[in-house]
Amino acid sequence: MKERKQEREGAHRFEMWVNLVNEDVSSSWVYMASGSNVYKLQIPMQDSSPVSKGKESLLIPVQTQVLNSSVVNRCPHRSEIQSIVLCETESPGYLVLGSVDCYGHLIVSKLDSSGKDIDRLTYSVLPRDSGVGEGSWAGLCFSPSQWSMAAVARSFCKSIDVYDQDIHLRTLRTLWYPSSLNFMKNLSNRDDSSILAIAEGCQLTIWDLRMKENGGCLHRICGSLGDIFYAVCSSSTGNIAVGGADRSVTIYDPRRWSPLSRWINCSKYEMPL
Repeated sequence: MKERKQEREGAHRFEMWVNLVNEDVSSSWVYMASGSNVYKLQIPMQDSSPVSKGKESLLIPVQTQVLNSSVVNRCPHRSEIQSIVLCETESPGYLVLGSVDCYGHLIVSKLDSSGKDIDRLTYSVLPRDSGVGEGSWAGLCFSPSQWSMAAVARSFCKSIDVYDQDIHLRTLRTLWYPSSLNFMKNLSNRDDSSILAIAEGCQLTIWDLRMKENGGCLHRICGSLGDIFYAVCSSSTGNIAVGGADRSVTIYDPRRWSPLSRWINCSKYEMPL
């Protein structure tokens, strides 16, 4: 099981992924990015109490002990890391850790799921413009059916670059600043690795990497004007959920391009990048 948390305060960005490494769930490895470094923390899980909820079902955080900590040395970024992603591979016992900084520099490493920093596959991909210009938010996602395929979003450039390991496959151009992206699953029995959902401005856009018309854009779903989408995710059924500035989550059916349900005011604050 993997969980993700993101926070941003001024120029500081915090990104976290949690990986439960033991069958008895005795401990977890927490991968955190802050500044230009990725850190690895081991925390105990056996003493964890059930999730506590406060007013309006808000989760109450609890402090925990750090058993072990280290810097992941194989992520040598020079600029502030904007996103990290941890995913499983076809090889049992191994994970892939991807990180991208504010200029779109992508670094991918293959790790042991037990938390050992072993010497495995590592590759780095520089942005197409060599990182010229102003840095901005950058996002990353891996294909659920082919971990070697990754998509990197760059906000100020209004671009999505798709890679197969270190080979550049295609660039998608968005109309608005992208703020989140995710490969979709089970969309009309199509190949999982070809359909990409992107949140840009107040729109949810669906892209087919095999399509040439309209630059690859398959469909646009417009939300409320001014309410920017900041998060997008897909489920195993193919449905897509988006949320953002209006503190609500809307679930869409991509087969009919229509909303299935809407959870209003489900978050106390805006849903962050």
